[in-house]
Amino acid sequence: MKIAVFVSGGGTNLQAIIDNTKDGILQDVEIVLVLSSSKEAYALERAADNKIPSVVVSRKDFDSIEKWDDAVVEAVEKSGAELVVLAGYLSLLGPKIVSRYSNRIINIHPALIPSFCGAGMYGIRPHKAALAKGVKVSGATVHFVNENYDEGPILLQKAVDVLPDDTPESLQQRIMKECEWKILPQAIRLIADGRVIIENNICYVR
Repeated sequence: MKIAVFVSGGGTNLQAIIDNTKDGILQDVEIVLVLSSSKEAYALERAADNKIPSVVVSRKDFDSIEKWDDAVVEAVEKSGAELVVLAGYLSLLGPKIVSRYSNRIINIHPALIPSFCGAGMYGIRPHKAALAKGVKVSGATVHFVNENYDEGPILLQKAVDVLPDDTPESLQQRIMKECEWKILPQAIRLIADGRVIIENNICYVR
């Protein structure tokens, strides 16, 4: 299966996918495009180091959402990707790409949806919110993408204990290593194997 990975920053989740295509559970999955919302994203270097085609499609470079949305769709279609994977991608997708790739876009979110999600909940913020609330577990969620932040059907979740001495940064690192880097490749594997069914906005794995 061919996939396009969307990024905005360091690309740690992209690296987890790359590693799994080489020696893990995704040996028959090909990353045909890395699309970044920022030309400064370190993820672009990861793509270059692994000879993966990349492109920068930044919202600020277009005078309308429609033109930006069209450019995103064009890049994905040109790549031949069958699945779009948002791996730390911070822009809300436009309606055209969401419609064109309905049930073929997944996102990794650093919290257990429906907690600590929605507009503005990205980066370190979900972890700060989790600690401020005093929750005893947190984790990550892979979900399908619709037109709203973090509201699509949930595919996979993995939890970790929140430790008494956790800081937002330590919790963030543990969730990345123990949750995000594991369930995002697992989700791609399930989809590649045709094992995911969506009915009434709920995911089932067969």
